[in-house]
Amino acid sequence: MHRQLLPSLSSRLNLACSPVSRSVRVHSPAYTWFPLHTPTTINCHNCAPLTTTSHSLSRTLFKPRLKTAQFATMAATDATLRTFFQSPKYAVVGASANQEKYGYKVFKWYLNHNLPVTPINPSGKPIPVDGEDRPVVTSLKEIEKPEETSVSFITPPAITLSSLKEAKELGFPSVFLQPGTFNNEVLAFAKNNFRAVVAGDGGWGGEGWCVLVDGERGLKAVGKL
Repeated sequence: MHRQLLPSLSSRLNLACSPVSRSVRVHSPAYTWFPLHTPTTINCHNCAPLTTTSHSLSRTLFKPRLKTAQFATMAATDATLRTFFQSPKYAVVGASANQEKYGYKVFKWYLNHNLPVTPINPSGKPIPVDGEDRPVVTSLKEIEKPEETSVSFITPPAITLSSLKEAKELGFPSVFLQPGTFNNEVLAFAKNNFRAVVAGDGGWGGEGWCVLVDGERGLKAVGKL
């Protein structure tokens, strides 16, 4: 890559470039268009190397490389997040009484934001939150008006999949899959069967979409915060 291109690219993309190897390492997702007049290899910490002789390059040419904990995901967006939080009611599959688990933290997040939420756990044991025992239902079948309820999942992928199948039959419209609750099969099923699916890469956290990180943004978007 020509040396004269480096200042503008560095300021826009935070690049570390080797003119000898014509290799560029991108440290920001804010890819931009710039001229390429020679075969150039682009390397990104999240992307597979790509060699191109095109005169322009955009972010669409970057192809994500799957890491060990990553999956091929559909793109959830802020619009998807907004759709999820438009529901008047919520449920949390995998709610837990263990304060160290995300099943507890996510359930408590809904309570802290004064949202009508039902915890779901096969044990059926009440979950104490701030000194008050919260009643628990054992399955999605016990939720009244499922068509008005969005569901958060904090369960292993196999349980998530079986619960999603039940949710589809019952008519739940939208789901939020916390990091670690899905694999490719789960994501494919969710994408094909629900109006809104918040899951996978994206959001403002390092692990992908998460209610604890992105939830307030969704509530603000629908006027609930």
